[in-house]
Amino acid sequence: MINKRLIGDWGEDIALEFLKKQGVKIIEKNFSCKIGEIDIIAEEDDYLLFIEVKYRSDLSYGYPREAVTYYKQRTISKVALWYLKKYNLWHRSCRFDVLEILGKAPDLKITLIRNAFTV
Repeated sequence: MINKRLIGDWGEDIALEFLKKQGVKIIEKNFSCKIGEIDIIAEEDDYLLFIEVKYRSDLSYGYPREAVTYYKQRTISKVALWYLKKYNLWHRSCRFDVLEILGKAPDLKITLIRNAFTV
């Protein structure tokens, strides 16, 4: 079985490439604190983006976005608040996105779900 971390890193690299092509400015990858982790922190227009990346090779367990449960959303929100506090970014407008990767290379379907959830 392939290491889940390797798959996660691969998915995040695909996500970074996709986001850059969309004109999104990447600030940080795998930002973590004692509360948890956010896969990607980026900027688009006037928004600070907190992006969760999810990959699945098929729909056996549903869409990747469905793995971003209420509990996961709550954790991401708490980490985002910690990030805003750490860098004194309270004035920034924020958005929580999910980047979904589905399929097997080279036939990947990538979907950026903007405003996937709110705090």
